Amino acid sequence: MSQTNTSLLDQVVQWSQETCRQRLKSVLPELTISSFPGNIFALMSVWIFLDSLNALHHKSESWDDHIRILRIITDMFLPHIHLSELEDECFSKILPKAVTMFDSMMKEIMDQVGELSSQNTELCALLRSILQAMVQIIDALSSCVRHIGTFEETPDLDFIRSLPTCILKVLKETFHHCKESEVVYCGRLSLVADLLQGLFKEAYSLQKGLLELLDRTHLDSNASEEEVSYMVTVIHSLLDICSIISDLDIALHANTWKFLIKQSLKYQSLVEEHLHHKEISNSLCDNLLASFNSCLELAEQMKHAGLQEATQSPEYKLFQKTAKMCRFFANTLVHYLKEFKYFLTKFCSCFHRLYLQIICKFPPSLCAPTLPLAQSEELKAAALIPMDALLLQLLPLRPFAEVILQKDLCLSPEHELPHCLLLVNVLGQLSSQPEEVLKLWYTGSQFSEETLRLPLYQALFTSFRRCNTERQVPVLLPGVMMKGQAQVNVSLHQHICVQLCANVAALPPAYFPVLECCFVDALLQADTQTALLATDVWCFTARYGTAELCLHHVVLIAQLVKACTAECYQSFHLGLLLKRMVFLMTPIHQMELVTRFPPSEVENLPLWRRVLPRALSNDARHSVETDIIGLTQKAVNDWQSGGYKLGQVNKVVRTTSFINH
Repeated sequence: MSQTNTSLLDQVVQWSQETCRQRLKSVLPELTISSFPGNIFALMSVWIFLDSLNALHHKSESWDDHIRILRIITDMFLPHIHLSELEDECFSKILPKAVTMFDSMMKEIMDQVGELSSQNTELCALLRSILQAMVQIIDALSSCVRHIGTFEETPDLDFIRSLPTCILKVLKETFHHCKESEVVYCGRLSLVADLLQGLFKEAYSLQKGLLELLDRTHLDSNASEEEVSYMVTVIHSLLDICSIISDLDIALHANTWKFLIKQSLKYQSLVEEHLHHKEISNSLCDNLLASFNSCLELAEQMKHAGLQEATQSPEYKLFQKTAKMCRFFANTLVHYLKEFKYFLTKFCSCFHRLYLQIICKFPPSLCAPTLPLAQSEELKAAALIPMDALLLQLLPLRPFAEVILQKDLCLSPEHELPHCLLLVNVLGQLSSQPEEVLKLWYTGSQFSEETLRLPLYQALFTSFRRCNTERQVPVLLPGVMMKGQAQVNVSLHQHICVQLCANVAALPPAYFPVLECCFVDALLQADTQTALLATDVWCFTARYGTAELCLHHVVLIAQLVKACTAECYQSFHLGLLLKRMVFLMTPIHQMELVTRFPPSEVENLPLWRRVLPRALSNDARHSVETDIIGLTQKAVNDWQSGGYKLGQVNKVVRTTSFINH
């Protein structure tokens, strides 16, 4: 620094506040130029010819001079600058230089730290002095923030434009250095640990002040494109900081995320088209999963150590803090999705995967860890319950339905049951949805140009069929609460059956044709348990609906039974359903069934062979038995008149099978 500048600084530090106010216009420009002199590059060329340690000495002395100027400006002149003049007169001139100086200090530490050791006392002292200088820069930036806080008026972003961006750059560098300190200092951390702790503390305080300041600022709805771009940059810078501090401090991490989301919503109409929604949503999902998995690990460790009831233990308190963060990220994700859902449609597969990853860690999933009851309940509140809220926000999104209802959805074995339960949850939430959402889920894809999408019922039957291991174990789920009775656990079959029946009871009539097609599809596939599930629900539908609906269904099934000319699993499944459905028919409709499919005709015998006589009313049973006895008598007579040929025995047996019921 020149002798003239040194003399000026020596004079200025002796001035009173009044003198600083009076000399502001004449001295401040000279100080802002001196804060990073024009001959810095000449100085750098000199440093090149010095040995490393001497060069570092010269740099350190130069930095000390610049910091001295910076502190004089912020402490003595800044209080006398009006809010509207801060940017042009001060911030735009000194803050970028301060950031450049901070970056050069950080680079110097990285260049020299490899030689650091307890024996190299001179280098250790120099690096410590650099860290102390960095703390002073952060403190000077904090002074700027505090000064703006003294104004009663709301600061316009144009008045402080350079401040947030410069501070965020310094914070990002600082937090990253602190995070990587163990790697950077590689066993020599103890030599500078106290200063790093102080550096982090100052940065923490600076960020807190900056966020409070930004919270006071305001952008009008008619803000310029440049102002909007600036705010978007601030939000994205905070997102970058969030990714760095996730392992540093829980409170800092949570508060930064809170502010990021708050600002995004505060200026939603202005910034929503410019935000990096993918990065924000992915980061929320990653943080949620990370905190959730940490909770699982902590709970298992507590269980093995016998600390699950030691509520005052450090492990239990850490578990509670981590569970709180898990709940925070889950609720934040739901809130963000609620506000920006139509900008997040491309990422529905990520939300589906997140849902499965959370659900598979809870019973009845076979891969769920066995956790102590208290910790399990806390985790349910933190992660499982918010998944229902997440699903509610995703229901109206066509891309989400297309992901969930894919025909050939590839899932890992541990995600088959969670996906099945997801579909069941969708069923439960559809009753409160508008017509367009019902159509989206119930009907499946309608046109060839659409992405192929199964009807929800078909997807659920398919998913149930793929849960073969869970059906064999079997896994158990909580049953429906009955008045006056204790809740019991039920099989997956019964759980889905109850939910399907409840859904069908509220299903608008327009979707019954789709439901019937899904029933038929489930009956005609090879898995008998899936066919039984479809049979149970179909019987409920027939019983819950009108007598005419029941007749319609029985006629449909009877036609399908007749169409199965050979003994096969389709014939068995359809026959089982028909056998149960006839019990539900009115006597009049049973007689109509007899009329439509006369037992006296041989081609109708496969149908009546599936019907239990005790299912029929007296009149219907008498009519059926009379027709079949007559047909049987004719078959026996024909066999007798034909000379009791062995080849005619099967015909006689077929006609007498109904009588043998």
